[in-house]
Amino acid sequence: MALIRAFETRVAELYRDGEIPGFVHTSLGQEAVAAGVGEALAEGDYIATTHRGHGHCLARGMEVDGMMAELFARGAGVCHGKGGSMHIADPSRGVLGANAIVGASLPLAVGAGLSSKRLGQGRVAVAFFGEGAVNQGAFHEAVNLAAIWDLPVLLVCENNLYAEFSDSRTLTRVPSVVDRCAAYGIEAESVDGNDVAAVYQLTQRAAERCRAGDGPFLIEAETYRWHGHYEGDSQPYKPDDEATSWRERDPLEVSTARLTAGGEASAEELATLREDALARVDAAIDRARSLPSPDLEEAYADVFGN
Repeated sequence: MALIRAFETRVAELYRDGEIPGFVHTSLGQEAVAAGVGEALAEGDYIATTHRGHGHCLARGMEVDGMMAELFARGAGVCHGKGGSMHIADPSRGVLGANAIVGASLPLAVGAGLSSKRLGQGRVAVAFFGEGAVNQGAFHEAVNLAAIWDLPVLLVCENNLYAEFSDSRTLTRVPSVVDRCAAYGIEAESVDGNDVAAVYQLTQRAAERCRAGDGPFLIEAETYRWHGHYEGDSQPYKPDDEATSWRERDPLEVSTARLTAGGEASAEELATLREDALARVDAAIDRARSLPSPDLEEAYADVFGN
């Protein structure tokens, strides 16, 4: 969580200062979902994520250097500078990619889950998505297929209350994603998305269920994005006091309080951990700044099959 917080904080600053091209969507405030889910998965499991996917990628072990270089559009980036923030991927780690299309992670994960089942691999496929994506047809088609085929698919809804610029609670008469899943006959549970231990425990149980052949499972993680839909969004659609109340439930501070109260770590140790994470990210930024852009020939690579 400390690494994700440091990465997203610096990325927001770099985008503001014009050093990172394209669009950027940060997950500040949502770190516990990525970290809790990522830690509970097995090494070979798949994830498909969203336009707000940096944290998910870091939680699955993608290298900070390669990710930062990718955001800087450098040739040494994990996608050779051609993916950027919204299309970052690393198939070697099971990261099927971030995606700018709302809800596109769901059919990708269903495909990966079908592959795992047909090949007997025992791999779980995770789809991260926001509650706004539940109003897309892709959600309903993907969940229905996963259900009738009993696929090892874990559906992780990061309910941060806003679908782009709209309060998602005003977009449907049934705002609970868990309740809406009843129509497909799959198990679903909600969890405090700012409590990394709770997210981890539920994900571990859900992943074991998927791996045992019991079909898909949906987790609705209730959380909040601190920044706007994209960096630069002034968020006029949010009540003035809402962000303040959610920042008091900062996932890192929740964990700090638990760890210090239980004697598992001191406040000084945790502060050092956060400082080390920021130093690691800053080193990746310095490296990315010094790297060359991709060669022009790279524009034709990976476009057509050989």
